Amino acid sequence: MKKILIFSLAYYPKYVGGAELAIKEITDRIASSEIEFHMLTLRFDSTLPKVERIGNVLVHRIGFSRPNPSIEDLSTYPLRLNKHIFQFLAAWKALSLHRAHHYDAIWAMMAHSSGIPAVIFKLFRPDVPYILTLQEGDRLEKIERMMFPFWPLFTRVFTRADVVQVISTFLAKWARRRGFTGRLEVIPNGVDVKHFSRAEMPPVVDQIKDSLGKRMGDVFLVTTSRLVAKNGIDVVIKALKLLPEHVRFIVAGVGPEDLALKRLARECDVVERVRFVGEVTHADIPKYLHASDIFIRPSRSEGMGNSFVEAFAAGIPVIGTQEGGIADFLFDEKRNPGQPITGWAVDTDSPEQVAQAVKEVIGQPEKVRAVITTAHALAVEKYEWNIVALEMREKVFLPLLG
Repeated sequence: MKKILIFSLAYYPKYVGGAELAIKEITDRIASSEIEFHMLTLRFDSTLPKVERIGNVLVHRIGFSRPNPSIEDLSTYPLRLNKHIFQFLAAWKALSLHRAHHYDAIWAMMAHSSGIPAVIFKLFRPDVPYILTLQEGDRLEKIERMMFPFWPLFTRVFTRADVVQVISTFLAKWARRRGFTGRLEVIPNGVDVKHFSRAEMPPVVDQIKDSLGKRMGDVFLVTTSRLVAKNGIDVVIKALKLLPEHVRFIVAGVGPEDLALKRLARECDVVERVRFVGEVTHADIPKYLHASDIFIRPSRSEGMGNSFVEAFAAGIPVIGTQEGGIADFLFDEKRNPGQPITGWAVDTDSPEQVAQAVKEVIGQPEKVRAVITTAHALAVEKYEWNIVALEMREKVFLPLLG
């Protein structure tokens, strides 16, 4: 049995995003008798054990913690120091764990989050293969500015990797620009197609509609997003002013832009048409998608965008930009002639284009049915987690582990 040590800033059961979901979906589909995964991650919550097995991952938690902190608490002292101390504390802890467990490889989840401790470990133990996964969703210029204090080490995060796996061709180009010349695998994140495409029992969907106040004739736009500037939620709120009164916007997610977005809704006089439902568990997201009519996220940057593919699987039309990794799967009739059409594309920061796209979707039901059929087929053929996990096993893990 081989052992791989993962570096990740966060992990289950709390503060989970697309990267953490990817780790769990992939590791759960690889037999523990073949590869056993360990992980170093931040604790944050003192009610969580310091060591715990979750699926096929033995989780080791480090750093400052307090009982049951909220997302907002993570930005207060001392918890806000965790991301900084992780860069060096995780490296020291990894070297200690390696003496006990003799890892066959290490795996860093995102260069700007976990690459520094991974490359420090690699500098001390160059014989241990090092996998780097790029899942970054923020603007790359912002990431590079943020990592400037660690610049010599940040450069080595890329150049010392034995293999780099990226979730989009956009991030593959970044890896090459950062100096990586070795084996590079483009393997996207996935979706549990069965879970998202399964039509929920009508009473369940009706209950969600009732809780959201959906009336006959209403059109619900929905986004399942962290409330951060890069996701362009403010653009949709501004677009509501250009749309009929029966078009409403459901925002499922939490984040630092929460108060600013609510203030914007008041300023735009659409506060009654925007519903902030707060944090929704990943298991419950399909219910909100099936209760809605159009998925929308006019992202300003995106490493890939799992939520778009989840909407494909759920069978609702998608409106988004083609920033970053979105361009790998969101194909627009006007912008991508010759490609199978999977959605409607808009420019960044364009409420006018968002409003026009919503009107097109509402007014063309036959075209919508054809587009969502094509998008669903793409999710099944390329983005199902079983396919992704198999590619990770055969293209990344096994060749490196010998």
